[in-house]
Amino acid sequence: MTALNTTARIAVIGAGAMGAGIAQVAAQAGHLVLLLDNRPGAAAQAIDGIDRQLGKRVEKGKLSADARTATLARLQAVESIDALADCALVIEAIVENLEVKRALLRQLEGICGEQCILASNTSSLSITSIAAQLERPQRLLGLHFFNPAPVMALVEIVSGLASDPALADCLYATAKAWGKKPVHTRSTPGFIVNRVARPFYAESLRLLQENVADCSTLDALMRDAGGFAMGAFELTDLIGHDVNYAVTCSVFNAYYGDNRFQPSLIQKDLVDAGRLGRKSGQGFYSYADGAERPTAKTTLSQRAVTTCVVEGDLGIANALIPRLREHTIDVTHRDGHGLLRVGDAVLALSDGRMACQRAQEDGLRNLILLDLAFDYGTASRIAISCAAGIDPGAFEDGVALLQQAGLRVSLLSDSPALAVLRTVAMLANEAADAQLQGVASAADIDLAMRAGVNYPQGPLAWADAIGPAHVLRVLEHLHASYGEERYRPSLLLRRRVAQGRSLHD
Repeated sequence: MTALNTTARIAVIGAGAMGAGIAQVAAQAGHLVLLLDNRPGAAAQAIDGIDRQLGKRVEKGKLSADARTATLARLQAVESIDALADCALVIEAIVENLEVKRALLRQLEGICGEQCILASNTSSLSITSIAAQLERPQRLLGLHFFNPAPVMALVEIVSGLASDPALADCLYATAKAWGKKPVHTRSTPGFIVNRVARPFYAESLRLLQENVADCSTLDALMRDAGGFAMGAFELTDLIGHDVNYAVTCSVFNAYYGDNRFQPSLIQKDLVDAGRLGRKSGQGFYSYADGAERPTAKTTLSQRAVTTCVVEGDLGIANALIPRLREHTIDVTHRDGHGLLRVGDAVLALSDGRMACQRAQEDGLRNLILLDLAFDYGTASRIAISCAAGIDPGAFEDGVALLQQAGLRVSLLSDSPALAVLRTVAMLANEAADAQLQGVASAADIDLAMRAGVNYPQGPLAWADAIGPAHVLRVLEHLHASYGEERYRPSLLLRRRVAQGRSLHD
């Protein structure tokens, strides 16, 4: 089905930040948009706010004055729901309350024509459940924008059990015509993004709870090694711990207490204390005037090394070799099992085992484990861990090698799969389960995570780059180390490895 024609009237109910943003998107795309709110004057105030935002874009040369004028001319505040009778699409962006949404949509059914598409911007409620009491449940779908709607590219097109697939295709085409990046998803808890993203927060919180490293160091590793725009602690401070914790609890409860989604007691303490992040002035970090952000921990070596030996295939860490050569380190190759030797130190990409365990099981003295980097050629920081009792000189040699290659080195306590590798493996595992359960296609899952939360790469494509077999080993070792179902590998991942196929096949 094609997109709605720009002659089609759009209505948005709810003039808060999200509703106003959606209205702006539709108006900029050429539609007449009716904006309704149950607070007197709120819709008009929201349009004034849109005017100010567009004015700032004009001042910066990002929008023409004529485009601003035309957009505002297509925005109309209305005070009565009866004014929406001839709209082709009505999007509700009101409070996240099931009964309130149901009541509004039942009222809309009695006002709008039978061909009107009804859409909910809900981020957590079931579209199937919202539609259950409607006379025409097939005409309700989820149209989940991300905040701020004019900026964020992703729109999740959510189909409930009764939703008409043709209408889902129409909304997909319409969102695309509005300049967005739409994805299809079934109405399951968290849809795509709020489900698949849970491990990004959960694993950093787990590492903090286990005293593996401090907040600043873990955040720096996610940014400087993992390529993420922000680390989990600064991101949850930005989102608000009340909001982020509530979403985690919602997904956890919706999946009947599956401990893959278990909320963190550390985050609960912050919520209980009113330390909600930026908006309260204190979260994991202080936002008081003059407060300084703690710096990430960096381990330094005073040694200099000029040569190293690569034994066998380092996997995705092979990308480190050209970088070593660029920094005048002589690299010699020989057969082996994926090890990098410098002096008496042995370096290896983590396979999910603790350094102490791997050193004992594989008979490796002076073992230093390397964390994952999104791009070993450009990363500015990398995490390492090592077994207790490592020779101090060997440790210095290992750090010196990485340091001379231009990497800041952060030493973590000996923990399974370190930080970035652990997080990416868990993100890929959750994405694989979502794919297995038909929540969305592999392509849509990866697009959703790139466009919705700005991940440097979709988790399934990232797992393919690392190697599905290596990701499976990491998860199996995490599962064995903790003995928790939280780390159980997805059946789809096991199946694809056994078939020798990628996660995108």
